[in-house]
This record gives sequence, C-alpha cells and structure tokens, in this order.
Amino acid sequence: MADKQEFIETSGQKQNADQPANLGNVRPEGADSSSKKKGGDLQVEEQEHHEHKDQISPELEALLHTDPMHGLTDQEVEERRAQWGANELKEVKKNPILKFLSYFTGAIAYLIEVACIISAVVKDWLDFGIILALLLVNACIGFIEEAKAESALDALRQTLALKTRCWRNGHLVELDTSALVPGDVIVLRLGDIIPADGRLLGIGATGEATEGDLLIDQSALTGESLPVSKKKGDTVYSSSIVKQGQQMAVVTKTGVNTFIGRAANLISITVEEGHFQKIINRIGNFLILITVVLVGIILVYQLVHFHGKPDGDFLTVLGRVLVLTVAAIPVGLPTVMSVTMAVGAKQLAAKKVIVKRLTAVEEMASVSVLCSDKTGTLTLNELTFDEPYLTNGYSADDILLYSYLAAEAGANDPIELAVRTAAEEQLPILQNRTHKHEVPGYKVTSFLPFNPATKLTQATISKKDTGETFKVAKGAPQVIIRLVGGDDDAVRAVNALAKRGLRALGVAKTREGSMDEFELIGMISLIDPPRPDSAETIARCRHMGVDVKMVTGDQLIIAKEVSHRLGLTRVILDANHLVDADKSEDEVTEHCIRADGFAQVIPEHKYRVVELLQKRGIIVGMTGDGVNDAPALKKANVGIAVHGCTDAARSAADIVLLAPGLSTIVDGLMTSRAIFQRMRSYALYRITSTVHFLMFFFFVVMIYDWSLPARLLILICILNDLATLVIAVDNAQLSPHPDKWRIGQLITLSLTLGVCLTALSFAHFFVFWKHFGYEPSRLDAPEDQRRLESVMYLHISSAPHFVIFSTRLTGYFWENLPSPLFAAVIIGTQIVALLMVVFGGLTPKIPFSQAIVVLLISFGYFILLDVVKVNLFKIWSFELTAAVVRTPARRKKLAERKTHKVQQDRVWNNIDHVREIVLKLKALEALNEAPKNEGEIMEEAPQSSKQGVPRNEKEEIA
Repeated sequence: MADKQEFIETSGQKQNADQPANLGNVRPEGADSSSKKKGGDLQVEEQEHHEHKDQISPELEALLHTDPMHGLTDQEVEERRAQWGANELKEVKKNPILKFLSYFTGAIAYLIEVACIISAVVKDWLDFGIILALLLVNACIGFIEEAKAESALDALRQTLALKTRCWRNGHLVELDTSALVPGDVIVLRLGDIIPADGRLLGIGATGEATEGDLLIDQSALTGESLPVSKKKGDTVYSSSIVKQGQQMAVVTKTGVNTFIGRAANLISITVEEGHFQKIINRIGNFLILITVVLVGIILVYQLVHFHGKPDGDFLTVLGRVLVLTVAAIPVGLPTVMSVTMAVGAKQLAAKKVIVKRLTAVEEMASVSVLCSDKTGTLTLNELTFDEPYLTNGYSADDILLYSYLAAEAGANDPIELAVRTAAEEQLPILQNRTHKHEVPGYKVTSFLPFNPATKLTQATISKKDTGETFKVAKGAPQVIIRLVGGDDDAVRAVNALAKRGLRALGVAKTREGSMDEFELIGMISLIDPPRPDSAETIARCRHMGVDVKMVTGDQLIIAKEVSHRLGLTRVILDANHLVDADKSEDEVTEHCIRADGFAQVIPEHKYRVVELLQKRGIIVGMTGDGVNDAPALKKANVGIAVHGCTDAARSAADIVLLAPGLSTIVDGLMTSRAIFQRMRSYALYRITSTVHFLMFFFFVVMIYDWSLPARLLILICILNDLATLVIAVDNAQLSPHPDKWRIGQLITLSLTLGVCLTALSFAHFFVFWKHFGYEPSRLDAPEDQRRLESVMYLHISSAPHFVIFSTRLTGYFWENLPSPLFAAVIIGTQIVALLMVVFGGLTPKIPFSQAIVVLLISFGYFILLDVVKVNLFKIWSFELTAAVVRTPARRKKLAERKTHKVQQDRVWNNIDHVREIVLKLKALEALNEAPKNEGEIMEEAPQSSKQGVPRNEKEEIA
C-alpha cells in the first residue's frame, strides 16, 4: 500500500472514489439550508485549458511578420519553398515486387529455399515442384491478404484540404494547399479544413476586426472531446476543422513539420518486425540448427565411408541427404500457419472485425495491455446532457425546457446542439411537434443570440394560455450567477462540476411579476459520456487478463471523470510524466505499467507509451479513431481502428472494427486465443515430428546405412501436413489469460516427446527385424526383403501424427475433444497409410494383422505421451527454465520477479496490519459508545489475515 500511495502522490493525483457521481440530489460541499448565502464572495474557478505549444525557431519566427493585406510576393514564396519544401506529406511506397519477395524471407523459408535449389541441382524434380509450390502458396496468401491495406501516408495526405484562400501580391487568391509556405496569410471560415499549422491574427479577410474566437474541432488530432476556442495569437493545426467564426492566420509550419506531419513521420519510421515473425524465426533457427548439424554429419560420414565407390559420388550422397532434409524440415509450417490465420480472419469478419494483417490474429491472443484512446473510442464524442444542479424548487424537466427556450435554433455550437438534443429526447412537450422550431404553449417574442462580450443568450417568452411574459437567460456560470445577484451554493456546485471535468451552463428566469429580477434555475452539466458498452468491455477484458489503459489528448480532469465512470481508478497521469528529465526510463516505464492512463498527450506521447511498454516485453494493443492515434496504432503489436475512424487510423491499424464501440474486441480476443491454441498445437506437433524424424534416421543411417525410399519420406511429409490443415477448424480450449509462446518450454517439450517417439521407433525397428526377420535391406533388394520399409513407413506416419491429439491442450486430451472433422481427417490419413502397406503398390505388402497392431500401438502410445506432457507442464516454471538455461536475460528477469514478489508481500502485510488496527479502533469505539451490561460478553473482533483479504482487492490497493 505504501508503494501505491507513493506512486499516487508523486503523480499528483488523488483518488476520489467517494466523489458524488451527480449533483442532482446532493448539496455542494460546505452548503446547508440554514446558511445559504446569496451574493457572497465565492468565485467560480475557471479551469485553464492545457494545450500543446509548438516551438517556433527564431529563424522561422522572422518569416512570420507578413503584411496581412498584401501577403508574400512570388519571389518570397519561391525562396521559402526551396528552404522548407512543399506543403505535402511525401509519399513512400514499397515496390510491390520487393514486397512479394519479402514473403520468402525468414529462417524456415531460407532452409526450404536451399532444399529447393539442391533438389534442382540433383534433378529431383518431384521434390523441386512440391517445395516450390508450398513456397509460392504461402507467399501468395500473405501478399494477397495484406495487399488489401491502404497506405497510412496516403490517408494522411487525403485529410489535408485541397484548396485554400490566401493573400499573395496584394490579392486574395485561391490556390492548392501544397503551394503554401511559412509566412503565407490564409483566410479561415466556417467549415474549412485548416491547410497548415498557423497563428491566428485576430482580423477578418479584409482586415476588419472580428468579434469572438474561432471554434476549432481538433478531436481527430489531439483527442479533445470538445471543440476548442482559439483567439488571436493561438495556434491552429493542419487538418482540424473550423466549426464557428472567421479569421485570418499566418502559416507557421507546412508539410512534414506540421502537427500531422510529425505523426506521418512516426508512421513511416515504424517498420519493426512483427512479434509473430520473430517467434517463427526462433522456431526456424532451432529446426535449422538440428537439421543442418545432423544432416551435415550424415553427409560427411557417407562421403568418407563410400569414398571411391559409386555410392560415394557427391551428387548421389547429396540427393540422399536432401530427401532426409525435405522430410525433416517443416515445409508446410508457414502454409498451415497462414491458412489457420486466414480462416480465423474470416471468422472475425463475420463478427465485424476486419483483419488487415494476418499475423495480427495470432498477436492479439498475446496482448496483455490494451491502450485505448478516449474520445470517440471509449466515449461517444458527443457532448451530452448530464445530471444538473438544481435550486429554488425547479426540476430537471424545468431546466431542460427553459434552456431549450433560450437556445439558438440551427446554431452549430456543440453546447447548443447538446441542449436542444437532450430536451427533444426527454421532454414529452417537444415530441411529435408539427413545427420543429416551436414549443407548444410558448412563443418566443424576442431573442438575443450569444455574444462573446456578454457570454449569454437571452429570450423573451410569452406563455400562450395565461399571457404571462418572462425572460430566460442561459450562459457562462459566472455570468448567470452575477445576473441573479450571486449564489455561493451555485458557485460551489460549478466548481465541483469543473473539478470532475464537466462543462457547466447556467440557466436563470425572471421572477414572477418582474422582467428585470432573475432567479437561478440551476446549472446544466455537459460531458462526452462513455459508450454504453465501454465499461462492460473493460471489465471483460480485465477478466481475460488484459489491462486497459486510457491514453487521451483531453484534459486531465475530464480524463479522470471518464475513467471513474468506466470502472477504472483515477490514477491518470499527465503527459509530462512521459518526458520527465528527472526520471530514468525505467521509472517512466514503471509509471506506464502502474497507471490507468495518461491525459493531455500528443501523438508522440501515445507512441512513447506503446514503445516503453514494448521494451518491457509486453505485447501491446492500441485502439483509436483519429489522426493523433495513427502513429501509436502503427507502433503497437496490434493496432485496432474503431468504427467511424479516420482514413489515417484505418490505414495504420492491423484490425478495423465495423461495429460501434469496443465490445467486438472481446470477440476478437476470444477468436484470436482459439487460433493461437491451434497454431501452438501444430507447432508443437511439427517440431516434435522433426526431432523424432531426424534422431531416428540419423542413427539408422549412421549405424545401418538404411533409410526409407524417397517417395515414402515425401509422402509422409505431404500427406500429414495437408491433413493438419484442418486444425484451422478444430475445437480449441481458450486460455483465461493472454497467451505466450514460451519457446523454451515448447522446444523442451518437443525434445522430450521426440525422444520418446524415437525410442518407440527403435522398438519397432528391432522387434520386426529380430523377431519377424524383416531385415534392413538396400533399396534395390527384392520386394519381399524390404517389408521393414512398410512397417517403419506406417509407424513413422502414424505415431507422430496421433500425437497432435495430445498437443492440442496443456491438460489431458479428453478434457476438450477434437472436432469431428479434425479427428476424421487425422485418422483417415492413417487408414490410407494402413491400406497402402496392406495392399502394396508404393511399398511392399505386409499382413493386415501386423499393420493394424502397428497402428493401434501408435494410437495407444500418444495416450502415454499425453501423461508425460501433462506432468511436464505441471513441473514447468520460469524458475526451472532460468536454472537450466542461465542466460543473462533470464537471470535479470528472475531477479526482477523475486523483487516484485517481496514488494507484493510487504504490501499485503501492510494491508493486514492497517486492517487489524482499524478493527481494533472500531472495537474500542464500540466499547465507548455502548458499554457492556454486567455479565455480558463482547464478541472478539475478527482477526485479519492474508487469507482474509481477497487477492484482487489487495492487488487493487497495491
């Protein structure tokens, strides 16, 4: 608890879990009915809007003092364009041929390609054709699926305005946005997309003074939920939208130097290798190592052993070991993986989750931290009426009605729109009207629209049935409070709302019989509310072991309020924690891990959060919808663009949600975990098969100079791998926590199972040789002397293949039975092998009784191996891995885990100690308040213990 408290205090945040969720029935702090003060000295605490400030270099600043009514000359424009470049985002496209060829890279791919080349050298055209076909199929699947994705930089370029109005050579002209340079003077009007970063000049298009500020919607860039008011001297950003007002601005930054340009640059430099590709390469490196070592030994041995003989010819020996190599290496591994992910992508598409990058399907299963943008992702990005503060006996319906009467019809202001929308949805009187601009029973006789100087709107209303006339005023809280003569309770209410990040709006009405004296109706509170399913989705993600962190460009107080409503804690840090020069990167990373989110961030900050978490080995998912989210979406292991996102976010992401909200993410997590289990099952089976195959044939070739014919080895390889393609539709047991490959565990288990299978193979080899007389003969011997080929072919085809029924699960195979289709195909493949050896053709015939016994032994042996597997999983731990293979990284990680455990134990002990003290204090208090009667026995207060405190509660406190 001490650790957590220290973290909270150093971050400057306080958890106000007991803060009221609304003010409808709760009086503000410090107020009571007997001491209500009118006209007191309390003042409304206006919250300062924190905004990212761009730094302007002195060199650039010198170019910004352009005459607003003349603009730049053509010569100045050319000089500045030469210095600063065009106002556009440079397009970087990868050659499609090079992109296609990139699918032939990687450890396993290189080994397969070498085998393909060798098969052509020795003129083994059957192997050559099979291997080349598998390589092309795998590359085509990946290329076609991922070619559907658009370029993120293309989308960013499309968000820029195409035309703009600009002063040049003393004339106001329209030109392409790409022609702008720093120092250009542009005109911004309602509905314009701002073409470059600029500084407002506070004057209109013809030099006249302007009343009021510009209202700018920059939510797609900064994540702020509300449009921002900009005045003279403020910076406006490229690609944001003018919602209200008109002003001129001088261009400060263009192209890649703009706010959006820096986001584009972050996307372009993010070209890291995917997590899944790293895993496949590690598996491939292991398989390459054992294959090259063992086959290399066989190659050298045979060249030396048969030196001077026809069997010792280099190409002849190379052809023999090539067959072993082709049969051993998992030529089908990339294809099976790609098909499995493609099937999973199709399943997700049915749930309105579109997968743009196939490997993201697997990586999503490993996501343990989900960073989410707030505005438009967790929230609706719509200003909405919240619980109001009411006074003087007025109701919520009253404040809605009077605020509607004082609202300007058709105004684009989001606050006016929110008031009108709430009233029309909640008040029966405003529903089913013939004329949408009239209120039944009331008539607006005069209306004073919003004025930046007065900061209110005012309407004179006539009530039709009584003829009563009154005025209604709606505006800034401090203005309305002054209008009613002051109200300290209202000031406290407004300040309480502001501290929770809610926008307040005062509403007042003239008293009966007076047109000058106003009384307060109350305060409307407005907020961008969470989506209806966001809180439930976060809870479900946490139940699945995925920690959700909110990363938003919005203000800190707003982020904390939304976090509270979403069921997160209020440990939200501002962006300064990410760039604090006084903290080491390890400290900043620790804050990232322990916080529930960050506020007031810019795209670079979101990118940094993802980067810091990834450096700790955490698989990170990122959700977002705006341009400001695009760099982080690209950087994350799995970038998820939500419904209604910008083109930039959609193109930078790996997965796109077509349904509103985040609820479909849970469907994606469940499907991806099922796919992960299938892929892991296949990988374990295939590595085990390779280990078994190489170990057995290494010894029999070296000792007895015996092997199976090439056609049988290739047949085993092709038939078994094709059969396992149906693993893509197999039943899967979902993990309750994020999945991890655990390569060390995977390889150790594969080696163990491979050794057990090798022992069984030698048992078959010697039993049928010594007992039945099936000698290991040369390939040119008569057919009746080569029956050992049939026995070993059937055994090597079936024994490892049946093991896939065990590798499907970490527990016993019967805990989750395979799908009927999967079981039928696997068993059917071995029945085909059984019929081949019984009836002959490609291999000598053997008696049916012997063949069926071999098959049944293989089937029964996988049950024995299943017990071995389960017990290995039981004793397996990271501590065991670190002890067996003591790498520096493992030792460091083990030390960190031990330190963390000591800290956790200390925290829990502190919790127990504090609770014990609290219980004793309560017992003493009870003794003082209610003395015992004579002879009465007090029950002993229950003692706290580590077992008495739920683990999740401790972890939350810790």
